[in-house]
Amino acid sequence: MQHFLASAVWDHDAVRDHFACWTAAQLADELSVLAVDETGDEKSSTDAVGAARQYSGALGGVGLCQVAVHLAYVTAAGHALIDRALYLTRDWVPDDERRELTGGPDDLTFATKPPAGRRVS
Repeated sequence: MQHFLASAVWDHDAVRDHFACWTAAQLADELSVLAVDETGDEKSSTDAVGAARQYSGALGGVGLCQVAVHLAYVTAAGHALIDRALYLTRDWVPDDERRELTGGPDDLTFATKPPAGRRVS
């Protein structure tokens, strides 16, 4: 599975959009809500896009990590993640050299976590 995921060529956004539509159809409920949350993944170096010393609840404090903001579709029948966005610290965004070295996108902008959560759609 790991080999497949690492070598497969696919459109991440198209898969996300398809899954979001499928999830909404499967879990359809007029009392559904969208929930925004974040999670941090510990990193051993700053070689990953967005890796920086920052707060992560998963780490129990500040540490070198990469933080993602997730959007979940939640109903009484179940819940599923339907979107994600990488959180980038204020110092990370303007660092063009680091962005190029890590393969980060050219159109990076800074947003605190609440606005970043509103961007995931």
